[in-house]
Amino acid sequence: MPSDPRPSSPASSFTTSTLPLGMFAPAMEYMVDAAQRSVLFWDVMRQRSDQYREHIAKTAPHVLDYDVELVVDGRNLARPVNYCLARVIPPPGIELDPGRRPFIIVDPRAGHGPGIGGFKADSEIGVAFKAGHPCYFVGFLPDPMPGQTIEDVARAEAVFLQKVIALHPEADGKPCVVGNCQAGWAIMMLAAMRPELFGPIIIAGSPLSYWAGVHGKNPMRYSGGLLGGSWLTAFASDLGHGKFDGAWLVQNFENQNPANTLWTKPYNLYSKIDTEAPRYLGFERWWGGHVNLNAEEIQFIVDELFVGNNLAAGKIQTSDGAAIDLRNIRSPIVVFCSKGDNITPPQQALDWILDLYDDVDEMRSYGQTIVYTVHESVGHLGIFVSGGVARKEHGEFSSNIDLIDTLPPGLYEAVFETKTEDTTNPDLAAGDWVMRCEARTLDDIRAFGGNDAADERRFATAARVSETNLALYRTFAQPMVRALVNSPMAEWMQQLHPLRLQYELFSNANPMMAPVAALAEQARKTRKSVSAGNPFVALQENLSRQIVATLDAWREASETLAERTFLAVYGREAVIRALIYAGMGRASVDERGFETVRRLRGAHGDMPLSIFKALVREQFNMLLLDQNAALAAIPSMLPPDAQIRVAAVELVKQALGARGEFSAEDRQRMNEVAQLFGVDAGSGAARNLALVPSADTPVQAKAS
Repeated sequence: MPSDPRPSSPASSFTTSTLPLGMFAPAMEYMVDAAQRSVLFWDVMRQRSDQYREHIAKTAPHVLDYDVELVVDGRNLARPVNYCLARVIPPPGIELDPGRRPFIIVDPRAGHGPGIGGFKADSEIGVAFKAGHPCYFVGFLPDPMPGQTIEDVARAEAVFLQKVIALHPEADGKPCVVGNCQAGWAIMMLAAMRPELFGPIIIAGSPLSYWAGVHGKNPMRYSGGLLGGSWLTAFASDLGHGKFDGAWLVQNFENQNPANTLWTKPYNLYSKIDTEAPRYLGFERWWGGHVNLNAEEIQFIVDELFVGNNLAAGKIQTSDGAAIDLRNIRSPIVVFCSKGDNITPPQQALDWILDLYDDVDEMRSYGQTIVYTVHESVGHLGIFVSGGVARKEHGEFSSNIDLIDTLPPGLYEAVFETKTEDTTNPDLAAGDWVMRCEARTLDDIRAFGGNDAADERRFATAARVSETNLALYRTFAQPMVRALVNSPMAEWMQQLHPLRLQYELFSNANPMMAPVAALAEQARKTRKSVSAGNPFVALQENLSRQIVATLDAWREASETLAERTFLAVYGREAVIRALIYAGMGRASVDERGFETVRRLRGAHGDMPLSIFKALVREQFNMLLLDQNAALAAIPSMLPPDAQIRVAAVELVKQALGARGEFSAEDRQRMNEVAQLFGVDAGSGAARNLALVPSADTPVQAKAS
């Protein structure tokens, strides 16, 4: 936790001798301060709620800190969308260079309203203005147009780019397009479809390789598989009468860090109540501006991107059948990500490069230039909202965009050094840093870690399960849900969403909040801040740290459980392959063995029969084609947890032993399976499984 920023009393430390209540003075002083803080805290909650109600009542709510003028209204296009192109008017004192390429900032439609790319001076728009670039902003209205699709949005953005290019014929390059978070993959798709419209592309905190990651970190990528796939997305859209409530996306984000959501954020406001309210309210104006998506839009995003991972694979097609191949992009691409980002970790931001290219030479053969930079600690939102990040990384990108545009094809890392009095020719470097682009290879990206072949198979299995569950939902449940939910009911349920309900409860619309404003005004007039040396302040800070530690421990335990569950449920290929191999010597299939497998399947997640059938046939064919290689691959398919491996061998043993005693060959094959799973045949775990060491176990020979 940060140090306590409270304004201190004139005394440098608390002493009981100077106060009339003696030894009780610290407690009384703290109680007065705590009571006033509590009143002021709830008054800020009231202001936040009234601000929310005022914000959502606007026709085009946004949080831009600049005046804008509408250039193109997407609602008037042949395929209408709720997006628009606006010119950002520079503030007084900013002089633009008509010869410099324009910047177009595209904000994410990921549950929030638009404007975060320019909601203060130190922002992406702000630093682009300082570098002399004209700026445009692509924003959106709270509700999509009827029938609007992701492809419609992409084609509308192509119209926006054409308009900006036409407005700046004197510019020395095509527009630089900045895509934040979800807007990153959107502009990458468009750049693959219409590469001639783009200058350099900057994608900040943008996921493009959705399965990528490392074990033990950032388990959000497992969510689709653990929830059974995208059927829940369809269900939520049906409950919204054809619209998906963006508040669910915000809720999912909040759930990633319960310590911050449940304690740190409100406590930070409470502990700094005399100074923190303006910053808190400014951020909450954006955070609470929830927007909707059409059911078709969110289903595309979840099926094709987050669960299907089809973007980098080139499996997404436009309505006219053209494949979207990211290798078609000819503009330089700048990838900005952070190790502290638990929503889009570096693997998800960068591993699409490994999917597309075998090496840097192949990248060069496509004429592609990619520059990446990885922040050490900033979180996901900090990539867009941090003033320090805006002044440094985004500022340097804006000042050096022409340098990036002229780099030879290849892979580079942007490195930033502080400009000091010892810097050579400091007048040649804009800003407070010197940026240089150092050549890198694909091994530098691999060094961040990533999936192995077993992980890829697990995610592929999860995608197949998602397809099956979605088909079942659409066949058996969707007609009934749609028949029951009408537009008024959908609106009522949306208003009762927990994130929206909290604003309504604490607003002036609630009669119980009426006294808060008057009490807060009185508290400000008689405000007596606690002194920094008060022992109860130290006790409060210590309690806060303990609460954060407890919530962090809960999060870590939940994440560990989620990862283990995913690896176990979707790592069944190894078990099925081992089971088939162990029973191949029998040349027969007993109904008792199949019934055992069926019961085990039901007890461990009830994998649909169609998926189980496909897995059995796939594993049988792999053993048939190359048994040695198939067996040798089993260890790499298994999770590291020894208990899970022992349990997997137990599953094979139960199924194989359903019809009675093992034969000699059965025991030999079971011993081979145990060794492949890392269960020593002579260990206690193996003895509990009734495995007998064999003098002639050929597993090593097979594996070699």
